[in-house]
Amino acid sequence: MLPERCFRSEELPPGDRFDCFAALMAETHAPMEMESEYATEFQVNQRVISLGETAVYPLECQPLVFRRTAKLIRKADPEAYHLSFIQRGEGHVTLGRETRTHGAYGLHTSDTSRVWEIRAGREPLRFIGVEIPKALLPLPTRDADRVIGRNLSAREGTGVLLAQFLTRMVADSRTYRPSEAPRLGTVLTDLVAALFAGALDTERSLPYETHRRTLTLRIRSFIRENADDPRLDVPSIAAAHHISVSYLHRLFQQEGDGTTVGRVLLRQRLEHARRDLLDPALRGVPVHVIAARRGFSHAAAFSRAFRDAYDTTPTAYRRTATATTASTGVG
Repeated sequence: MLPERCFRSEELPPGDRFDCFAALMAETHAPMEMESEYATEFQVNQRVISLGETAVYPLECQPLVFRRTAKLIRKADPEAYHLSFIQRGEGHVTLGRETRTHGAYGLHTSDTSRVWEIRAGREPLRFIGVEIPKALLPLPTRDADRVIGRNLSAREGTGVLLAQFLTRMVADSRTYRPSEAPRLGTVLTDLVAALFAGALDTERSLPYETHRRTLTLRIRSFIRENADDPRLDVPSIAAAHHISVSYLHRLFQQEGDGTTVGRVLLRQRLEHARRDLLDPALRGVPVHVIAARRGFSHAAAFSRAFRDAYDTTPTAYRRTATATTASTGVG
């Protein structure tokens, strides 16, 4: 699993919870003034996942106020950019003379070198926080600084990719090896850089490697969302991203893991079909119908591909899953 620390307020006496949480946030982000009307019995759950020099922390807590002051900046400045993917609740962010509200599916940004204040709304907060050292972001500082404080969305463009990456990585953190943490950190900084560049319409200022990796992630997301369409193939994937087929193949070759775009598409369709075969609600649906629903034009080709991937036929796989469910009394 990835290097991770967990903080649960319920494990501490009520009077110690808020101060311990403030100390953890000072270490994770930067020293801040914090206050809450719920401070005497504060409730918070936080995980801090280390991705090399970057950090990601899913957090749920009661409403509170975060404040980064000039005095605290002079005292300690880790020189980092912060980003929050807000999943529930809202924050009213004051940066300079301007106050903006960031709600669910918003992407809030801040800078440890600037004075700011965040006041949560009345609802509990749930968000995934990100900390990236400024020196690691592959984007000119003058460009990154212009994005801080803007209202960015996780419902469009690179914001969708970033939200998907954070959500899946947090959910699957135990399935990764510790050695994969730096690579995931690189992917994360590339996505944040692309998000910032897109907000300024300056993608040409991104390094080639950042642009390449971000484009590849965008293509993988496109395949996940459209794999069930039987018309989807390598040429149509390339056309949807305004690149040539040869360049599409080259993008995946440069990933260095031996995976081709065709294999990614096939694997996605097989995984969708496999889940359908496990679904008790679909037991009466013939295998060839499931195959067609998941983008396979020929039942025989589906059966061969499924057997190659899972060392069994679709029918045998479903039979075994059904028998297992019956023996355990589930379903």
